[in-house]
Amino acid sequence: MTGPVGPRLVLVGPPGSGKSTVGRLLAERLGVEFRDTDADIVATAGKPIADIFVDEGEPHFRELEKQAVAAALAEHPGVLALGGGAVLAESTRALLKDRKVAYLEVALADAVRRVGLDAPRPLLAVNPRQQWRELMERRRPLYLEVAAAVISTEDRTPEQVAEAVLVSLELKEA
Repeated sequence: MTGPVGPRLVLVGPPGSGKSTVGRLLAERLGVEFRDTDADIVATAGKPIADIFVDEGEPHFRELEKQAVAAALAEHPGVLALGGGAVLAESTRALLKDRKVAYLEVALADAVRRVGLDAPRPLLAVNPRQQWRELMERRRPLYLEVAAAVISTEDRTPEQVAEAVLVSLELKEA
């Protein structure tokens, strides 16, 4: 942790990378709480993210996301998982500077297996495989910009990914 408040560690990555699953494991191992900014947005808006996209549009969702991330980064002392597109906001990337951020890298095939491309993912609704590739072309440099560690999830269980995060961010000795 870089200051008196804020998360011990932050997880970023695309949908299906395991941020929520790995985040819960990390929180348990570190003896802290887990928080997911997507869940915060759903609680605040009172409806699923897919409905926010349909009813109010992506710009409105992104504004809610910026607010949720800023609040969580200021308040939450545990493990924090950010929504896949949170890094698109320059203000969010600035808030992540000098924090323990792990980018969970996932291959398309693994993401498809984990969440399915028929899941309610608004940005993957039309031609999901092509949309995924385009989404990652845009976001990968941003994930890398904020990451203190890049953790491949390929051929790893969530427990193995959690262990790799702890070691890479020096929260546990190898």
